[in-house]
Amino acid sequence: MSAPARVAVVTGAARGIGRATAAALAKNGFAVALVDVRAPELRETATLVEDAGATALPLEADVTSFAAAQRLGGEVLSAWGRVDVLVNNAGISQPKGLLEISEEEWDRTIATHLKGAFNWCKAVAPAMLAQRAGRIVNMSSVSAHTGAGTAAVSKSAYCAAKAGILGLTRGLAKELAPHVTVNAICPGLIATDLTAGMIAREGTESLLRAIPLARFGTPEDIAQVVVFLATVTPCFMTGEVLDVDGGQWVN
Repeated sequence: MSAPARVAVVTGAARGIGRATAAALAKNGFAVALVDVRAPELRETATLVEDAGATALPLEADVTSFAAAQRLGGEVLSAWGRVDVLVNNAGISQPKGLLEISEEEWDRTIATHLKGAFNWCKAVAPAMLAQRAGRIVNMSSVSAHTGAGTAAVSKSAYCAAKAGILGLTRGLAKELAPHVTVNAICPGLIATDLTAGMIAREGTESLLRAIPLARFGTPEDIAQVVVFLATVTPCFMTGEVLDVDGGQWVN
C-alpha cells in the first residue's frame, strides 16, 4: 500500500458523525483508517471513502481494548508510515440514570468514551511527536457542560464520560505541545439513528423552539468542524472546546 500524503484515523466510523467525518476527510485528501465494531456498516463507510477518491483501511475493533489500539495503530503506521489526524469519535448511549444503571453499564460507558480516547491517543501520539506534527480531535457533548436534559437519550454516566474527555483534551493539549494540537467538539442535538426515537417522542416543533438556528444538526455539520480542526493552517488553537449546537446553549 503506497504512502499517502495525509493520514487520518477515525474511531466510531461505521455510522453517524464518524461516517460523515471519514467521508469529509477523504474529500479533503486524507487516507482514512476506520475503526468500529460494526463490520458491515464499516465496509459501507469504506466504500464512501473510496468513492471520494481516497484510500480506506477498515479496522474492526472495540476501542475499549488497549491491546487492539496498540496493534491496529501499528498496522496503520506499517501501511502508511504516518498518522496526521486522530478523531476520537467512538461512543455509546446510556439512557439509564443513577438508580437504574449497573456497575458494569457504568464501566462500559466510561470505557467506550474516555478510555477509548486514551487508548487511541496512546497508540498514535508517539508517531505524531516523532513527525513533529499532528492533530487530535476528541468528540465530547454539550451534555458535558449542561448535564442531561429530561429528553436526552443518555444520562449521567454519559455526561461524566464526555466531561472526562474535556479534561483529557486540555491535559494532552499541554503535554503534546508544541507540535500536536488537541481540541474537542461538543455537538448539540444531532439528527442520527440514535436520536431519531427521542425526536419522534418529544416532537420536532417542541425541540426546535430551543435552538436559535431552528434546525437539528446533522453529522455533516460536525464533520465540517472536524475538517477545520484537522486542516486549518496555521493552527493557533489547542486545548479548545467548540460547541456546535445551533446556539442552543449560548451563555
